[in-house]
Amino acid sequence: MAWQSHESLAAELRAVIEERGAVAPEVALVLGSGLGAFADTIDDPVVIEFGELPSMPGSSVPGHAGRFVLGHLDGVPVICQQGRVHLYEGWSAEVVTRAVRSFAQLGVRALVLTNAAGGLTAGLPVPHLMRITDHLNRQGRTSLAPGEERVGVPYDARVAAALDAASRATGVELRSGVYVGLLGPSYETAAEIRMLQALGAQAVGMSTVLEASAAAVCGLAVGAISCITNPGAGIESAPLDHGEVVEAGQAIAADFARLLRAAVPRIRAAVDEPG
Repeated sequence: MAWQSHESLAAELRAVIEERGAVAPEVALVLGSGLGAFADTIDDPVVIEFGELPSMPGSSVPGHAGRFVLGHLDGVPVICQQGRVHLYEGWSAEVVTRAVRSFAQLGVRALVLTNAAGGLTAGLPVPHLMRITDHLNRQGRTSLAPGEERVGVPYDARVAAALDAASRATGVELRSGVYVGLLGPSYETAAEIRMLQALGAQAVGMSTVLEASAAAVCGLAVGAISCITNPGAGIESAPLDHGEVVEAGQAIAADFARLLRAAVPRIRAAVDEPG
């Protein structure tokens, strides 16, 4: 029965949404480490703490507030997941993907996943934003329930085009590249970074890949953005530190917010188009 737990979470969310008079969301956003402040820009916010929902576990990672925020962005009804849970916290793939699966049950049509990630390309400024074009799942887990259809590339071309259009409209630079998801929680060694570079990845982190595949199976149009908060091990001499990851996310928060605010109406319009 575990793979049906997202239905319980959706029912719990729906009950609170109706009780508090919030509007059913059409676009969902998952906010990664250091990026949660974007939820504070939502108009008419309705906050639901993870702890209010029996089917939603809490995150133990700094920089993850552990709540849902519903409201509007430029007139578009949205739900922001402010923080996520991870495999390295001891949760199963089903639990890690439970929230994004529940969004489809609520009627959400598009999802933007975000994360903080290490950069694998030497010489690029830190922090910067990168649209994920594809991913490598090196977590040793699948997000698919028994009998579910397999997916290839989960990232939707319409959402990608909307994110790129928002980048041009706002002047916020949005690079693009391949993200690799590892199990964590330890950071990569210099040898592992060289391996990932050889595999063709531009960013590395510990989330997103399972959520993206699960959401695509559920019929959501998926996009994803990495905030490159630090160079991978061995690219520079400084040691890696999670506190610096959170600080880097906060440093680029204004650009991140401008980009997402411009992207959300474009994403809704793109997925509303027939065909």
